[in-house]
Amino acid sequence: MNKTEVDNLLYKAKQSIEAAELLLKDNFWDFAASRAYYSMFYTLEALFLYRDESYSKHSAVIATFGKDFIKTGIFEKKFHQYILDAFDLRNLGDYGVMNSVFPEQASELITHAKELLNLIRQYLSEQEK
Repeated sequence: MNKTEVDNLLYKAKQSIEAAELLLKDNFWDFAASRAYYSMFYTLEALFLYRDESYSKHSAVIATFGKDFIKTGIFEKKFHQYILDAFDLRNLGDYGVMNSVFPEQASELITHAKELLNLIRQYLSEQEK
């Protein structure tokens, strides 16, 4: 495990949340949803990198998170739903027509991204004890 790389990914996740908040404030809801999703994705990448694991596909990251951390009861099911919903809205925002994502949806994704980031930070901190 490379702690510096894990920390860098967690910092990138935090920056993505900040970017999402700015985009939401400026009414770029599709792009805010995308940044919120990527925050969650970077957070999960950091979690796997901590375990010396890496995946090339987004679907593999999401599936492995569900299998290794949700089904085992380490984290609540809602966190898997957060990333699944974010993935769907990111696809809609990135590839759908303009303004496919509503402001409420983007705002909720940002809240979920913050919650996931805090959860994973806490979990990794406990693993280091």
